[in-house]
Amino acid sequence: MFRRFLLAAALTFAVASPAVAEPKNYTFDKAHTQILFFVNHMGFSNSNGKFLDFDGGITYDAANPAASSANITIKTDSLNMDMAKWDEHLKSADFFNTAKFPTMTFKSTKIEPVDASHAKMTGDLTLLGVTKPVTLDVTLNKCGPNLMSQKPQCGFDLAGTIKRSEWGMSGSIPAVGDDVKLMITVEAEEVVAAK
Repeated sequence: MFRRFLLAAALTFAVASPAVAEPKNYTFDKAHTQILFFVNHMGFSNSNGKFLDFDGGITYDAANPAASSANITIKTDSLNMDMAKWDEHLKSADFFNTAKFPTMTFKSTKIEPVDASHAKMTGDLTLLGVTKPVTLDVTLNKCGPNLMSQKPQCGFDLAGTIKRSEWGMSGSIPAVGDDVKLMITVEAEEVVAAK
């Protein structure tokens, strides 16, 4: 009798318990994703630029954030400083050398949750043919349906600092700073399989 009770209780619990959320894949909503960088200019200002063309995605595991991952490929020729002459200089061999290195990539290797909405994400950044680890601070802004499209989305902010000279980009140091601050804001749409 007791065994039957345990079996019934186990079945009831299994039916009543919600299914464990599975990892979900997301693609970048490019219109609402910005990849920005800031670098000091002669101590007078912190100039900023951005990249306009990129691809990649995110796998987000809400139940186990440490199992999440991200990857992005950025087309270096899409660099934009809001001034054609400055764009040309930064695309030259002194900086991004876009003719020889048309892309830069980042692939996460580890995610360490800090609390419910913050984590540290470490990954391999490949720039100018050099691959080195980078750690970014990640904030989960929100997951839920887009108010306009009703499609499921997640939004994140990422921030970190690198020394460009470690990737061999030493042009104009120290007039143009070695430290580069990265600020990335992401809206990503869930990839929903066709029914």
